[in-house]
Amino acid sequence: MNNSDSAGTIIVGVDGSEASIAALREAQRLAAPLGAEVVATAFWEYPRVYEGYLAMGITGFEEAAGEVLKQSVEKAFGPAIPENVVSHLVRNHPRQGLIEASREADLIVVGRRGHGGFGGLLVGSVSSACVAHAHCPVLVVHEPEKG
Repeated sequence: MNNSDSAGTIIVGVDGSEASIAALREAQRLAAPLGAEVVATAFWEYPRVYEGYLAMGITGFEEAAGEVLKQSVEKAFGPAIPENVVSHLVRNHPRQGLIEASREADLIVVGRRGHGGFGGLLVGSVSSACVAHAHCPVLVVHEPEKG
């Protein structure tokens, strides 16, 4: 573990998808018996053509990401959010942000959205980047099957 004062830190990439909500739940399942902290982390960036969005009156990128994060945590845990779960909003691309965060984490947990068939065998760009480049172990949680 990276921090001797803590039982560990598990960082979860959150984007509002069912896979990221499943990742939050799995991270909490692992963290609870260890006394580890779960950091639900969402990322946001200004679009490359930000000035064009401003000209059209489209703003609020950070606020929108914050709302997705809040709703995802609530969907994962309901109104009784566990005490060891904290939310963190970061201005960065998810791939780069999670890889940077992995330097201080004990585990990164990300969701992977499956699409069935051959395409479902592929790991997504964020999860594959984390698996390849993170500085700590990475757990990839598959999107729950729709039934």
